[in-house]
Amino acid sequence: MNSRLETFCDGVFAIAITLLILDIRVPPLGSVHSLAEVWRDVARLWPSFFAMSLSFTIIFISWIGHHNVLRIIDKSSPFFLFANGFFMFTIIIIPFPTAFMAEYLNTPYAQPAIVVYCLNNTLHNIGWNVLHRSTMKPRSLFKDHVGPEVVRGLARGAQIGFVVNVGITLIAWFLPYVALVISVSVWAYWLYLSVSVKPSKAAT
Repeated sequence: MNSRLETFCDGVFAIAITLLILDIRVPPLGSVHSLAEVWRDVARLWPSFFAMSLSFTIIFISWIGHHNVLRIIDKSSPFFLFANGFFMFTIIIIPFPTAFMAEYLNTPYAQPAIVVYCLNNTLHNIGWNVLHRSTMKPRSLFKDHVGPEVVRGLARGAQIGFVVNVGITLIAWFLPYVALVISVSVWAYWLYLSVSVKPSKAAT
């Protein structure tokens, strides 16, 4: 029933991931005069590759989670469609804070870029919370055999994520690099859960 919606969303995810790499530019040939300069210019791109890799991980995990949600629902509602649209909005803006952080990360002005990046993660989490709520209210969209523990688990994970992301954003204002390390650790943990937790029987 939601196949068209999933196809559209997969396209949005794919475009967002593609945009991440477009901001990374090859060092201009005319600006280098030795092999050492080539390697030095490539090494200077590390903030861009770091930001791109982190954002790719976020989008990839979100794609897996979104796919799993659509697998366990078989109905739709206007609230769900608008909530899904808002969630997609939080996906397509990820390339901007990524480029912002990549440009400023290795400079004395990194704090605003990291704060904006963390704020974007919080907005993305709000998108998750709204999406999960739309699958339960005003009526349940889940398949009849999906147990209440699955529904509660999804909601609880999104709510915990909101608290964590708000905390990281507050830390970023005062200790930006500490907040970035915590953010990377949190997403690494979510990635581990995504690849290690067996899919629920209710989602088959």
